[in-house]
Amino acid sequence: MFPTNTRVLVIDDMVSIRDLVKNQLRLMNFTEIMEAEDGVEGWAIIENQYAQANPIELVISDWNMPKMKGLELLKKVRANSTFVQLPFILLTSEAEREQVTEAVMAGVSQYIVKPFSGKVFEEKLKTAYQKHFKK
Repeated sequence: MFPTNTRVLVIDDMVSIRDLVKNQLRLMNFTEIMEAEDGVEGWAIIENQYAQANPIELVISDWNMPKMKGLELLKKVRANSTFVQLPFILLTSEAEREQVTEAVMAGVSQYIVKPFSGKVFEEKLKTAYQKHFKK
């Protein structure tokens, strides 16, 4: 599982969802949590934190957001050699098969359908961690 000092970036255009995810992370004892309201702001934080030698180590992003959708951000992250291995979880209320496939093809680490329980959230984080660090 991710260490509790993992630097997590939560990206969602809805404050209530960001708060829900941050609260869930805090319940799991995570302490380093940043947030952004869309993919453009999220990308800026990813780049800036890396430039400051304090890189983001896990992204949890909504799918549908203004300016830049979560899938677009995922593709941007995966296309950049610096961030290609960054664990990236997509949150969405949409469970269409084509979207899941598209996200998997783009290199998503995990996919969480809203609403979710704390148990499901924790399991998805564990699976994402194993995918990146337990090869």
